[in-house]
Amino acid sequence: QVQLEESGGGSVQAGGSLRLSCAAAGRTLSTYVMGWFRQAPGKEREFVATINRNGGSTFYTDSVKGRFTISRDNAKNTVYLQMNSLKLEDTAVYYCAAERSPIATVVAGAYDYWGQGTQVTVSS
Repeated sequence: QVQLEESGGGSVQAGGSLRLSCAAAGRTLSTYVMGWFRQAPGKEREFVATINRNGGSTFYTDSVKGRFTISRDNAKNTVYLQMNSLKLEDTAVYYCAAERSPIATVVAGAYDYWGQGTQVTVSS
């Protein structure tokens, strides 16, 4: 089992940047596909980005392509989400998740472990 803890959220003005981190404890992160999801008030949790085990392959939802970058440092057991050019609609609680299967997916139900989430608020 792996425990995940997100950090780096906060309040930022539109156009600004934030870097989220997801630290893992309990198991080596390199054995998991990792993903970032978000949930805005009154909305369902949605996929943001995913990265395969060795970091060689990434995939993003269309709304964040070109603005967000997912990366991982398996030596540090940490996954990152660099968020640039933030928009009001990026406001949400952001969750990192770990998947035991080697197949990266956008489906939240496929992920086995979740962090508690970190709030990102973008204001005008």
